[in-house]
Amino acid sequence: MPISMFQASVPVLTRGLRSLSAILEKAMASAEARKIDPTVLVGARLSPDMFSLGRQVQIASDTAKGAAARLAAVEVPSWPDTETNFAELQARIAKTIDYLATFKAEQMDGAEDRAITLKTAEGDIAGTGQSFLLNFALPNFFFHLATAYGILRHNGVAVGKRDFLGAP
Repeated sequence: MPISMFQASVPVLTRGLRSLSAILEKAMASAEARKIDPTVLVGARLSPDMFSLGRQVQIASDTAKGAAARLAAVEVPSWPDTETNFAELQARIAKTIDYLATFKAEQMDGAEDRAITLKTAEGDIAGTGQSFLLNFALPNFFFHLATAYGILRHNGVAVGKRDFLGAP
């Protein structure tokens, strides 16, 4: 039996967000134990020309909710990017997980062949739902998830591969 667009998206994105939430929990505990101002970690970057940890979380959230909405052919909700601390980032992740939980598999039936156009600053990305999910949404989501992980690991937070992969 082939995998559905729902199966390839919502559970995968939800698991990634749960892993991200657990990683942020470890970061908060690490900051407290090491007596580091948590906002230093939220604002940390791997490179001066890359986004901060906080922005990585926001983009992972946006990518997850946008992927599900586009595959289900519903309007993508717009949320302001105002999170500045771990509690707010955790609330954003929880809100995204709750949003993903509203989708049913039937909403994405046929999405693999549905035309999807994503408007970006660099230009439109057009293709089928399957190409959108596999060639843009999931890679983009995991790029920002991995970058958030890398920022925290680089800043001494004790996280490892198992944290990134999350619970099955």
